[in-house]
Parts: sequence; structure tokens; C-alpha cells
Amino acid sequence: MEVFYYLVFGGLAAVVAGLELGKSGKDRVATTPAFNAFKNNYILVYSLMMSGDWLQGPYVYYLYSQYGFDKGDIGRLFIAGFGSSMLFGTIVGSLADKQGRKRACITYCISYILSCITKHSSEYKILMIGRVLGGIATSLLFSAFESWLVAEHNKRGFDPQWLSITFSKAIFLGNGLVAIIAGLFANLLADNLGFGPVAPFDAAACFLAIGMAIILSSWSENYGDTSDNKDLIAQFKVAAKAIASDEKIALLGAIQSLFEGSMYTFVFLWTPALSPNDEEIPHGFIFATFMLSSMLGSSIASRLLARKLKVEGYMQIVFSISAFTLFLPVVTNFLVPPSSVKGGGISFGGCLQLLGFCIFESCVGIFWPSIMKMRSQYIPEEARSTIMNFFRIPLNLFVCVVLYNVNAFPITVMFGMCAIFLFMAAILQRRLMVVSDLHRSTSQQKSQGCEVLIPSIINHMMTTPKACRANNIPISE
Repeated sequence: MEVFYYLVFGGLAAVVAGLELGKSGKDRVATTPAFNAFKNNYILVYSLMMSGDWLQGPYVYYLYSQYGFDKGDIGRLFIAGFGSSMLFGTIVGSLADKQGRKRACITYCISYILSCITKHSSEYKILMIGRVLGGIATSLLFSAFESWLVAEHNKRGFDPQWLSITFSKAIFLGNGLVAIIAGLFANLLADNLGFGPVAPFDAAACFLAIGMAIILSSWSENYGDTSDNKDLIAQFKVAAKAIASDEKIALLGAIQSLFEGSMYTFVFLWTPALSPNDEEIPHGFIFATFMLSSMLGSSIASRLLARKLKVEGYMQIVFSISAFTLFLPVVTNFLVPPSSVKGGGISFGGCLQLLGFCIFESCVGIFWPSIMKMRSQYIPEEARSTIMNFFRIPLNLFVCVVLYNVNAFPITVMFGMCAIFLFMAAILQRRLMVVSDLHRSTSQQKSQGCEVLIPSIINHMMTTPKACRANNIPISE
């Protein structure tokens, strides 16, 4: 393997280690032992849930191809997963507010375990059922756990600012370190130990079962809107009304869909972008490098959040940088002449793109805890899971369209489209900051008005009887 890959990985590892070890008092927040125990319990469960997801990722496509399915068949299986997340996942995820977030988290574990079991069959229909179950599980993973955390954090009376600590640590471990270890462990099971491509799915089911046992034994239940007179349709109407009536929620949903849509599209595009002429690239090592970049981003986010910097402000910069990094393949395609030689090592243009992609993954690492922080501020508690799943409808629809047309457009067009979406996200983030500041200033003015008005009324009530008695004016009882 070329020295370039080791240099990039080693440089990123050194920076991450330096950031984590060099945290000053400004980067640390004083908390309580009760909160630390609560935080560590959630991070353990979240890491187990994410390990169940990450273990499957490297071998899904390979397993389907080993069963003899062609590119079109595999593409339809992936579309079924995202379509299921958009349709059934929205319904099941929304039930979390009504039936309980803990139950929804357990449902995630059961659905994903069943999805893993279906991978033992080479029957296309069974695999399709597995993809549907996986789509439902994905919706629950990205809504029920966060909804449970926010509600339980507030119920226990912890400082709202401490939520950002849990978010950043969960992303640092669950979406960074765990992803790297899961990728290496999956490779060990499938290749080094010779258990085959199904083995990572069996390991994922085991980790999910362990996480479910911890949830059952240590988590309490919490709900959104528990009123008996609201069915699922009424709940959808409440969520839709909240999005339509509050510009901040609508902007947040649009920002999330634009960024995550570009992120999932990038997942399908980075391999052909780095090896347009079938260059030999170490996919597993590059994936680990991307996850290390994500850890770098989450480490930066923890510092920004600890210093109480305005999320709406710095995320504009993050989205702008993301747009530039995904526009880089378009630039290199014009400025760096492509090689006509098949095979060989990564090209100079590929090296530039890899560096840009690492920066993009760092932005992803900043995005996750920051968007979680904004969701905890703007989304109402009574319909939190429902609204979060509403946000995923345009995202899943977009990914399905991209998957269906992935071969219809040149790769530079796809990257250009993602760059435009990310630039739009930056503009919407700017608008969100303006609206949020306006709402905050209006609330402060109302609060100050009440602080002036209430004492004056009390003073008037206290002085009026005295003035009446002094002037011999009768006081009505």
C-alpha cells in the first residue's frame, strides 16, 4: 500500500490525539456524578447499536453479489431499504411518541436482528424482507434513541447545556472509533478467520442483543404526547402543523435533508471518484481514514459546544466548506488531466480528492452533534420522534432517486449537485440564525416588559388604598 495513505491516516490520528489530550479548562464542562453515569450508560448503548449497524456496512453489497445477484438486483434491494425507511419507518418511528421511546428502541433491536438473520438466505424475497426490516430499523436508530435521550435528560433535571456533551461523545465513539473497530472486526471474521461474508451480520445481531438487554434492564420509559384522543393521523397532523407554523423547524428539516442527502450520495460516489480507471485502492483503509476524520470533526464540535459558541453561526462555515470539498472532483476533472492507464495506484487527482473527502468527513463529524443540539432546542417534545421522521422523508426519497439514476449522469454532475445542495444548506442555516435571533430578542423584550409591568401593578395596588383613605374616598370591598 502506498505511503500516502499511511501519511494521511497518521496525520489525522496525531491531530485527533492532540485535540483530545490537549483540552483545557475552557473545553471541559463541570458536571455531576449522576449525569456522568447517565451519559456513560447512553453512550454504551448507542455504541452497541452503532456497532450493529457498522458491522454490516462493508459486506452488504459483497454478500448480495456472492449470492449471484447483478447490479440491478442489488440496486433494487438498496432502494427497498431506503423506501421502507421513508414509508414504514416514518409510521413506526412516529409511534415512539405515543407508545414510548424505550419500546421503539427495543423494536429497533428486534427489527435489525431479524434483518441480520435473513442474510443467511439466498432467496431474493427473503433478502427483500430483510431490507424492509433494515429500513424500519434505520428510521428508529436516528429518531427514537435521540428522542429518549432528550426527554430523559430533561426529566432528570440535568443542565440543558450538558446535552451537547453526550451528543459529541456519542458521535466521537459511535460514529468514529466504533466504526473503525467494527470494520476491522468484520474483516477479521469474514476474511482472516474464513467465516465468510455472513459472519459480520451474526456478530451484529449479538451486539444488538447485548444492547437490548441493557435497555431492558436500565432504561425507563418516556413519551411524547400521551393524550388518548390522538391517533396516528392526528399525530401526523400535529407534526405537520408544527413544521408549517414554525419557520425554525421547517428550516432545520430542510438543512438536515440537504446535508444528509449529499452525505449518502457521497457514500455511493467516493469509490468511483478515487478509482475512475480501476486504480487499486485500499477500500477498508480509506473507510477507516474517513471514520478517523469524522472523529476529528466530533472532537472539534465538542470544543465549540463546550465554549457555548452559537451553533447556527459556525455551521454556516461548516456547510460552505463541505460544499467546496464535494465540488473538488469537478475542479480536478478540469485542472488535472485524467490518466488513460488502467489499473495502477491512485492518481494525483485522486490524492487531492481523498484529502478533500477527509475534510468533508470532518464536517460530517461536526454536523451530527450540532444538528442534534439544534433539534433539542427547536423541536417540541410532544412530537419529537414524529417530526424527526418527517425530516427523513425527503432524504430517503432523494437517495432513492439517486440510486435509481446513479448510472444516468456523469460523476462530476452528481458531485456538482451535492455541492449546490450543501451551499443551499449554508444559506438556509444563515436564515435560521436570523430567525432564531429575532425570536430570542422578541422573547427577551416581552420578558423585560413583564418585569417592568408587574412591579408597577403591584405598587399601584399597594398605594391606591392609602391614597383613597388620605382623601376620604370610600374603598369598595
